[in-house]
Amino acid sequence: MLSKKSIRTNFLIKLVIALVALILSFSVVLYSYITYGVDRELKHSLMKQAEYLFATYPDVKVAIEKNGDILKKTLNINAKIVYLPKAQYRPTYMRKVKLNDRQYVQILLPYDFSRQTYLSISADVTEQKKMQQKVYNAIVLINLLGMVIIIFYAYFLSGMLIAPIRILTDKLSKRNEHMMEHIKSEDLPLEFEPLADSINTLMSRIQNFVKYKKELFIGSAHELKTPLAVMKTKTQVTLLKKSTTEEDMKDALRQNIISIDEMNKIVSSILEFGRAEGAQFETPKDIDVIDFLRAKANDYKILADSNNQNFSYDLKPDHYIIHIQPMLLTQILQNFVQNALKFTPNDKEVELKSYLQDGHLIIEVVDEGIGIDDERDLFAPFVRREDSNGVGLGLFLVKSAADGMGAKVELLNRSDKSGTIARLTLPKYPFCKI
Repeated sequence: MLSKKSIRTNFLIKLVIALVALILSFSVVLYSYITYGVDRELKHSLMKQAEYLFATYPDVKVAIEKNGDILKKTLNINAKIVYLPKAQYRPTYMRKVKLNDRQYVQILLPYDFSRQTYLSISADVTEQKKMQQKVYNAIVLINLLGMVIIIFYAYFLSGMLIAPIRILTDKLSKRNEHMMEHIKSEDLPLEFEPLADSINTLMSRIQNFVKYKKELFIGSAHELKTPLAVMKTKTQVTLLKKSTTEEDMKDALRQNIISIDEMNKIVSSILEFGRAEGAQFETPKDIDVIDFLRAKANDYKILADSNNQNFSYDLKPDHYIIHIQPMLLTQILQNFVQNALKFTPNDKEVELKSYLQDGHLIIEVVDEGIGIDDERDLFAPFVRREDSNGVGLGLFLVKSAADGMGAKVELLNRSDKSGTIARLTLPKYPFCKI
C-alpha cells in the first residue's frame, strides 16, 4: 500500500525518524542527568563522612583501627588507610569498584603525603545501582512503547493529511472531456480551496477549448459547404441546359472561381488561426505592460492617422510589471483596435485605456461605432457582422489567446453613447514562475 514514491511513505519515514530521534535524545539526556545526580550525591555523602572522621578523631588511622566495625555498622562505610605509589598519588578522587557481584563507590583523600597514603572510604551501593538499573529499564521500555505509539500516530496523521489529496485524485481521475463537473471546494480543507479553485478554472478553460474547437470544426464544414453547394448547383444548371452558350460556361466558371476564393479565404483563416495558437507556446516573461501598451498605441495612432481617424490613449498606472506572453497580448490588442477602427466613422474617436481594479489590470479599447448585438456569442467561430467581409475567426482567436494566458475578455455596448467596449482583464500573475 505504501510505495517508495508515495507522499505518505516519505511523510511517515521523516516523521517517525524525527520523533524517534527526539525521544532518544531526551532519554540520553535524562539517563546522563540521573547518573550524574546519583554520583554527585554519593560523592557528597562520602565527603561528609570523611569530614566527620577528621573532625571527630585527632588520629584517624588509630580511630579506624579501633572503631572500624563500629563505623561500618553505624555509618555504613568501610574506612581504612591505603598506600599508593608516588606515581599514582593525586588529589581527592572517586572511583567505582565491583567485588563479588557487589558494587562499591570509593573516595580517596590524601592523608600523609610523605608516606604516600590515602584515607579510603567506600560504601556498598549495590541496592542503589539496582534501583538505578530499574529506572534505566523503565526508560528503555517507555521508549519502545513511545516508538510504537509514534508509528501508529504518524500512520493515522499521515492518513488524515493525505485524505484531501486522495479526494482530489479520485475526483480528477473521473474527469474527461465529456465530464467536467467542478470540484466542490467546501468538501476540502481551507488550505486546499485555492488549489480546487485553480483546477475548476482550468477545467472551465478546457470546456471552453473543447467547445470552441468543436464549433470551429462544425463551422468550417458549414462555411465550406455553402460555396461547394453553389459551385455544384451552378455547374449542374449549366450542364442541364440544352443549348449552353460560351457565355454560360464563362459565367459558371466565374461563379466557381468566386466560390473557390471564398473557400480559400476560409482555409487561410483557419491556417492563420492555427499559427496564432502556436503563440501560446511562447515562454512567458516579465514586461512593463504600460510601456508595452504605450509603444503599441503609438503604432495604432499612425495607422488611424493614415485613415483619417481619431485615436487616443490614457494609460494608468505609470508602470505595471507582469509575467505574460507578449505575442498573445499583441494578438488581442491588434484585433480589438482593428475592429474598432473598422466600425468607427472617420469623425468619431477610438481610445485605448488601462487602469487597476480589484488587483487586476483592465485594458479597454473604446470606440464610437454602432455597437454589438448582445444576443450573439461573438467569440464563437465564424460569427460575424452582416456588413463584415471577414470569416469570423478574429474574436475566436482573441478568446483562445485570452484563455491561453488566464485572462478574461468581454465585449460590451457603451451606456453613455453608441459604441463598443472591448475589455481585457489581466490577473496579477497569469503564469506561475517556476
